[in-house]
Amino acid sequence: MIVDGKTSTEILAEIALEHLDIETLEQRKSDELDFHEVFVTSLEEALREALMAGVQIGSMLRADQEKLAQAEQDEQAFID
Repeated sequence: MIVDGKTSTEILAEIALEHLDIETLEQRKSDELDFHEVFVTSLEEALREALMAGVQIGSMLRADQEKLAQAEQDEQAFID
């Protein structure tokens, strides 16, 4: 799953649709629409993909922080 540029809500909605066949994560105030039976294996796959998306986001954030820290060091070296 590519998470770049997507909100967490969009990522989770994609996972729910792909693995659990759930069309929306919005509450629709109807038991028939809000409760779903899913296979345990499908749930496990969805949870694994959500975990991997979180790991990917964490890696991207770390990379961005490292780039920012390097830019600040470069700027400070230029000033000095």
